[in-house]
Amino acid sequence: MTTVIIVIHLMIVIALIAVILLQRSEGGALGIGGGGGGAMFSARGSANLLTRTTTILAAAFFVTSLALGLIAKSQQGAPSILDSGGAVAPATVPLGDESTRGTGEGLLNTLRDSSSEATPPAPAAPAPPTDVPAVPAAPSGSSAAPSGPQVPTGE
Repeated sequence: MTTVIIVIHLMIVIALIAVILLQRSEGGALGIGGGGGGAMFSARGSANLLTRTTTILAAAFFVTSLALGLIAKSQQGAPSILDSGGAVAPATVPLGDESTRGTGEGLLNTLRDSSSEATPPAPAAPAPPTDVPAVPAAPSGSSAAPSGPQVPTGE
């Protein structure tokens, strides 16, 4: 029964759209639809016919919409949140069994593990050059050792 009303409702919607698009534009909003394409009907006769057809299709649209709403209300399905006053019972259905649950590792960890197996290890860091002189040690008389290389001040 619901399927039949839905099919009728959709046919009414398509017909209503077609009839509305056929009507003559009053304001000429985009400059279309108000031209002299009325060779099939007289201007007055087509306006009356299209207006009556639009009214009948609109009434049928409202009737089928109300019928679909009443049918949906009368069918017993899951209770509505609005009917329960806002108190919703917690879900008692488990989210999955052992075969469907994940391992606890995220997708990025899985991808990182698979990419580390596929790439060769990084080359070792090169040894420091031996021809660079070593930095002299700080004088033993000062209480605070400088934290970086010493820059001559010109004194």
